[in-house]
Amino acid sequence: MNREKFRKFHDLLMGQLDVSRELSDEEILEVIDDLILNQVREEFFSLKEKVDLRQELFCSVRKLDVLQELIEDESVTEIMVNGPDAIFVERAGKLARWNKVFTSREKLEDVIQQIVGRCNRVVNESSPIVDARLENGARVNAVVYPVALNGPILTIRRFPDDPITMEKLISLGSITRECADFLKKLVQARYSMVIGGGTGSGKTTFLGAVAEYIPKDERLITIEDNAELKIRGIDNLVCLEAKMANMAGAASVTIRDLIKSALRMRPDRIIVGEVRGGEAVDMLQSFICTI
Repeated sequence: MNREKFRKFHDLLMGQLDVSRELSDEEILEVIDDLILNQVREEFFSLKEKVDLRQELFCSVRKLDVLQELIEDESVTEIMVNGPDAIFVERAGKLARWNKVFTSREKLEDVIQQIVGRCNRVVNESSPIVDARLENGARVNAVVYPVALNGPILTIRRFPDDPITMEKLISLGSITRECADFLKKLVQARYSMVIGGGTGSGKTTFLGAVAEYIPKDERLITIEDNAELKIRGIDNLVCLEAKMANMAGAASVTIRDLIKSALRMRPDRIIVGEVRGGEAVDMLQSFICTI
């Protein structure tokens, strides 16, 4: 279905929904079904078109609009939204433009606010850059006006549903058995380690794999700007996430704050997800304290 026709249905749907109260999914779907049933009398729709239209209209109201289909697609590793009319998708390391767009700039802004709101974060003209995450752990970055000139920019990096293990990396040829055994000895000997690399190079994935070698009886504290790490097999696990200041006057809690607090929580190990600023000083000082 072309986007003009979808916009027509979307506008009709928004005019029929009772926005004065919280609607259930079932109530929204009932309105959508009635709308489609009434419209098919005027123009022909195949069964597939009806099913696709029903799903798209529901996602435009309750979920992440046109992006929901991509979020649920396991083959998609990155979603790049350059304004409402340009969406690019990465699959198997290759970029391609998607054939769907947002109905309006305002709808894209609504989706961004929905995402960051769930993480208790804020993005607006005063604070136009924000990092957040989806419920499935996907990393989100949004940039809005006045920094973004060609419309709201949204980037979503999707991680595998099943974390990649060290054995998987070995089977893929990403690392040798000898190197993996050496890393295991370093972890078990409690060496401090730094993992670095470019954007999308697999730092978080590799860190999750190396963490498999941490003894299961230790107390582990993870500190992240956005919670992304999937640590398995550690019962005594504490996960901390930084927090931005909000409009209600709540103060921010930075990575630096969390590192200082974690040092008082009797950790056997601390994992800092990303180090970008002043927290590097605190991390290096914590290294010295453990020598």
